[in-house]
Amino acid sequence: MSRTVASARDTPAPAGARATDGPAASSHAASIPAGSAPRTPRPRSGSAGAWAELLRLPALFTVPGDALAGAAAAGARPGPRTLLAIGSSLCLYEAGMALNDWADRAEDAVERPHRPLPSGRIRPAAALAAACGLTGAGLALAAGAGRPALAVAAPLAATVWAYDLALKHTPAGPAAMAAARGLDLLLGAAATGGGTRAALPSAALLGSHTLAVTAVSRRETTGGSVLAPLAALATTGALTRLVAHRGTRLPAGRRAAAAPGLPGSSPAGSPPRATGALATALGAAYAATAARPYFHATLNPSPPLTQRAVGGGIRATIPLQAALAARSGAPATSLLVAALAPAARMFARRTGMRKVSIT
Repeated sequence: MSRTVASARDTPAPAGARATDGPAASSHAASIPAGSAPRTPRPRSGSAGAWAELLRLPALFTVPGDALAGAAAAGARPGPRTLLAIGSSLCLYEAGMALNDWADRAEDAVERPHRPLPSGRIRPAAALAAACGLTGAGLALAAGAGRPALAVAAPLAATVWAYDLALKHTPAGPAAMAAARGLDLLLGAAATGGGTRAALPSAALLGSHTLAVTAVSRRETTGGSVLAPLAALATTGALTRLVAHRGTRLPAGRRAAAAPGLPGSSPAGSPPRATGALATALGAAYAATAARPYFHATLNPSPPLTQRAVGGGIRATIPLQAALAARSGAPATSLLVAALAPAARMFARRTGMRKVSIT
């Protein structure tokens, strides 16, 4: 893989700067005291924009749906402990983002020199400190939601750190990322009090989607992989069919509410038909968001199309979470999660951060 780094002479001059040729340059040089050199403007260190870029703020909208889908899968109503689980998830997710760039700072200096650490806008020590602080905050919030939540958050935090520091560039990398997303969903189930066993199928489905996206993202700077987007496309089709499956069995806490035997009702233990239709519609939205960019990257696995495929996969996480909540018989929670998608698009437009990477 060929790598290039722009030299100082290839760096464009700051806005408003003039060429240093001719008489004007001579008079300017004469005004500089002997023995001193002209000062080059340095990028502002630690600006809010740099931190927003480091933490990839638009991707935060994909996080609350994990805990909410977990609560729905466990058959429990979201409550204050669910909010603590969401706060824990957000902290651990952002810890992973900061740690990701700290661990990859040498590689990014070659392949992504515009990022906050290699460009000098954020010091590596500050990024590492942020990762440590956010991890501690995430574990503290999980502890506030109860011991079952902390019992899930601790391995989740360990998985995040293991991925960024050791597993990311190994064959186990996508599986580790998938495990982290699945654990995040189980965190919501554990915190809400519904137990994690009933949420395991939803965690597996969400983890499968994350596995596919992560596998594609490993080639987003070089392209050239047809297999990864093709496998992701097949995974999207399978997941769409599974989340829309009418024979899904509701969690124990919602089976009585399904009211079997009434005219137009669903079979015993299955979601009501209206909720099943909602799951089908959200599954279609998931497929529409992810499948097209995967298909384009399969036909032409160039870096730009591969990056679009990764972006599509990240955005598709929200309708998938919503479909999982609807599949579990929680239409209100499902619609709440689905509303995060337009909010994420609006935030990305207003901040100018439309491209989000997980690597």
